Amino acid sequence: MLKILTVIGARPQIIKAAAISRAISNHFNKTVNEIILHTGQHYDENMSDVFFKEMGVPQPAYNLNIGSGMHGKQTAQMISGIEEIIVKEKPSCIVIYGDTNSTLAGALAGSKLHIPVVHIEAGMRSFNKQMPEEINRVLADHVSTLLFTSTKTGWQNLMKEGFKSDNTPPWSVSNPNVFLCGDIMFDNSLYFADLAVKKESFLKKNRLEPRKYILVTIHRDFNTDDPIRLNNLFSAFDEISSSENIVFAIPLHPRTKKLLPVNLMPGLFKKVSRCENIRFLPPASYLEMIALEKNSRMIMTDSGGVQKEAFFFKKPCITLRPETEWVELVENGNNIIADDDIEKIAGAFRYFSGGPVITYPPFYGNGKTAEFIIEEVIKNL
Repeated sequence: MLKILTVIGARPQIIKAAAISRAISNHFNKTVNEIILHTGQHYDENMSDVFFKEMGVPQPAYNLNIGSGMHGKQTAQMISGIEEIIVKEKPSCIVIYGDTNSTLAGALAGSKLHIPVVHIEAGMRSFNKQMPEEINRVLADHVSTLLFTSTKTGWQNLMKEGFKSDNTPPWSVSNPNVFLCGDIMFDNSLYFADLAVKKESFLKKNRLEPRKYILVTIHRDFNTDDPIRLNNLFSAFDEISSSENIVFAIPLHPRTKKLLPVNLMPGLFKKVSRCENIRFLPPASYLEMIALEKNSRMIMTDSGGVQKEAFFFKKPCITLRPETEWVELVENGNNIIADDDIEKIAGAFRYFSGGPVITYPPFYGNGKTAEFIIEEVIKNL
């Protein structure tokens, strides 16, 4: 039996792991044994535990309880903990997701102990190495044995970096195999969309009416930790919410909640804290987040995953970053990159409010990506 060690640590990875765990349970439970290791990178209950409960992800066999910290210290503790579990469990492979410090730690621990690394959501690039996530995803790709990329853009990025499409087995870190497979986040969005209806009471609780609010998520450190950028973003939210009389619904990531009173100018912090049209919400569970996305008028975010979810639910998206990994969404007109530019954010809002014709091509597969991934892992390891 194939033994998979799945390494997760942050909210998006728990969500992605749900699709893989569901595929194993439904179709491969006699051939695959999955062991889940949680690094504890997200330790807030609404950022972690609640996702296991409502998404049906098996409880982790191991939790390193690392918590937050400087990148080096946090990643080093993760590597040490993951190595111990690898030695104990002797897995056939390690599965990692995305681009967090947990991703990098799993990739390094596995590759150095000569355990094949399977990277799901490989090949994504922002081409901004000021982002810690960019460093993590590049390094993880280049020590992986099997790489599963969500889009043609991701595939092309890997080919430009020296990966080959005509390699032949046996596969190894020196001879990796790359698959274009679609996106497991799309699998989840289809699967959980109906269940999210039950969470629409969350909207009523926070006085949110369908299509009468903008959903905003901010958690990237280059936005939260930079007073200039954070003030620009909230100045834009304040301006639009006042001039257009529209509600901004903002589920607060723990980092954002902590830094808002520190990095916003006192006058602006006081203003947005008292503004009726700016609603600060607690961190949303996955199903609550889907309910928020499905019922919003449009979405503003610095999250990569939320950009895609906006597309899945056919909502215009304004990206609060200087670039995006999901370039096909920008090229197709679903997404506008506004960064922290107040005028660009306002202009993008006006453009999307004008009702432009936007199409939603099948960029991210057919909703059965997780099954494809597990089939290929079984065949290729």
